[in-house]
Amino acid sequence: MSTTDTTATDATATPGTRDAFVSTYDEVTRVRIEDPGRIARLTAARSRKTVADTDGRMMIIAADHPARGALGVGTRGQAMASRREMLDRMREALAVPGVDGVLGTADVLEDLLLMGALEDKVVFASMNRGGLQSGSWEIEDRFTAYDAAAIKQAGFDGGKMLTRIDLDDDRTSFILEASAQAVTDLARHELIAMVEPFMASRPGGPGTKIVNDLSPEAVIKSIHIAQGLGATSAYTWLKLPAVEDMERVMDATTMPALILGGDPVDDDPETLRASWGRALARPNVRGLVVGRTLLYPAGDDVTGAVTASVDMLRSVS
Repeated sequence: MSTTDTTATDATATPGTRDAFVSTYDEVTRVRIEDPGRIARLTAARSRKTVADTDGRMMIIAADHPARGALGVGTRGQAMASRREMLDRMREALAVPGVDGVLGTADVLEDLLLMGALEDKVVFASMNRGGLQSGSWEIEDRFTAYDAAAIKQAGFDGGKMLTRIDLDDDRTSFILEASAQAVTDLARHELIAMVEPFMASRPGGPGTKIVNDLSPEAVIKSIHIAQGLGATSAYTWLKLPAVEDMERVMDATTMPALILGGDPVDDDPETLRASWGRALARPNVRGLVVGRTLLYPAGDDVTGAVTASVDMLRSVS
C-alpha cells in the first residue's frame, strides 16, 4: 500500500452534470473553501447503488472510528492519524471488485464523494460519535454526526449507531433512549437502522477502559435489547461481532445482520476470515462491515486483504 500517492482515481463527472470530481487532495480543500455547495450538488447527482441492487451479500468498508477519537489499529496508536493516507486506503479498498459500499461520517464520505469514490456504492452514515474513546462519559455515546433527515436528503441507505450497554453505569439509559429515537426516526424515513450493540463494562473500575463482553451469552443479551429499540423494527438491522457459537447467537433474532471486523490485535488474517465465514453461514447474516482490519492489514496489502475477504464472502452459500 503506497502512502505517498495523493491523487484520486481517474474519475469524471456524470454526463449531464455541471460539476466535475476533483483529482487531488489539495483540490478537495480548495472546493471546501471556494465552492462548498458542490458537495450537495454532487450528492444529488451521485449514481446510487442500493441494498436491493446487491446480490444479497454485502461487503461494506468502514471508516468512522477517527470521529470518535479512535485512531489506533492494533499496536499502532496513530495508524489512522493521516487523513490523506486513510483516504488512499479507502479508495483502494472501494475500487476492489465485489466491494458494495462504505460506512462513514460526513467528513470522510464527502472527501470520497468529491473524488468520485461514492459512485455506484451503498452508503451507510455513522450517527453517534460523541462517546470519545477513553472519555469518562464514553458510554453515553451522543449523536453528534448524521441524523435521519440528513441521511435521507443525501440519498444514503441508512444510519449506524453504536449502542454499548453497561449495567453499572446510569448513563446507559441515555444511549438506549437516544438509539430508540434514532431507530424510530430512520424508519419514518424508510431507512435502515443499523444497530451495533455490546454488553460493556469497566473491569478496572470508573475511569478505566471500556471492555465489550464477547461471550455468546452477552452478545445474545445485547441482541434482544437492541432489537426491541424503537417504535418499529421494520427497518432494523444488526451489526454484530463474530463470536463462538454463532448458530446459537443468531438464533436470537430474525433480523438481518452484518458482521463487524473489529481491531486486528491477535488473530492472523486466515483465522479472522474463518471466523467471519462461520458467521456468514447463518442465513440471516447478510455480509461484512470491516474497517481497520482491511484498511491497515499486516503487510499493508489493502487490495490483497480486501480481495481475499470478498472471495470468502462470495464463496459462502
